[in-house]
Amino acid sequence: MSLIASFMNLAGPDLIVILLIILVLFGAKKLPELARGMGQAVKEFQKAKDEFNDELHKAGKPETEIAKSEVKPAQSTVARGESQPANSDGKADQV
Repeated sequence: MSLIASFMNLAGPDLIVILLIILVLFGAKKLPELARGMGQAVKEFQKAKDEFNDELHKAGKPETEIAKSEVKPAQSTVARGESQPANSDGKADQV
């Protein structure tokens, strides 16, 4: 709320008068719905702004940086464990 007040340079009493007018116009039952709708609108706006910024940053990168960031290293298919000495026939020594 202070962001709105500082943006429009409203003092405390001015803001209270505006809120009272809103309360009289919409009623106490409608205020939670209005606040919820405003919150959802702000959330959607922030989401769209973040997506737009991501697209701008992605478009500003050279092609090679984008390709490098999307390439993932290959996963090993061989299980890593303790190395055991092998015989000449390829089997591990049994003790």
